[in-house]
Amino acid sequence: MKRRFGAIVIVIVAIALGSVGCASKHAKSTDDAMDQGSRTGSEFDDGSRGQTPVSTSAISDLETVYFDFDKSAIRNDSAETLRANASLIKENADWGQITIEGNTDERGSEEYNLALGERRAMAVKRYLVDLGVPDSRLRTVSFGEAKPAVPGHDESAWRYNRRSDFSN
Repeated sequence: MKRRFGAIVIVIVAIALGSVGCASKHAKSTDDAMDQGSRTGSEFDDGSRGQTPVSTSAISDLETVYFDFDKSAIRNDSAETLRANASLIKENADWGQITIEGNTDERGSEEYNLALGERRAMAVKRYLVDLGVPDSRLRTVSFGEAKPAVPGHDESAWRYNRRSDFSN
């Protein structure tokens, strides 16, 4: 059962990653009909549907937040980073909705890493909301171990892969 669930998760992540930039009429009509609270992942295709295109270089000013091994708690050394990110998000309403991407290193099962990535993204979202960023401006997605920032199979790579990134 675990293997089957793992295979299903892999397929879902692969489809979500493969659909970036490939919106279809069906996906658009489905998204338009969906309630804001029930997203399927297709809304992450290009980040511009129904919004004015935003310079990705502006969004890239938001700094990555790093996590300790097997943790989703915001580290003390991330507080200043998140305060700066919150200020930028509040000052730039034209950025629209910001996606917080939860990521993990390669250790652990795929299911566990997807859940850990989600907890990390949600921790960052809660912190930003506590700093005054409107909840409606933030959404979360977990990529688990699927999007490593640094290739490698040791702590020198893993420490950069345990993170939350920002995109639009």
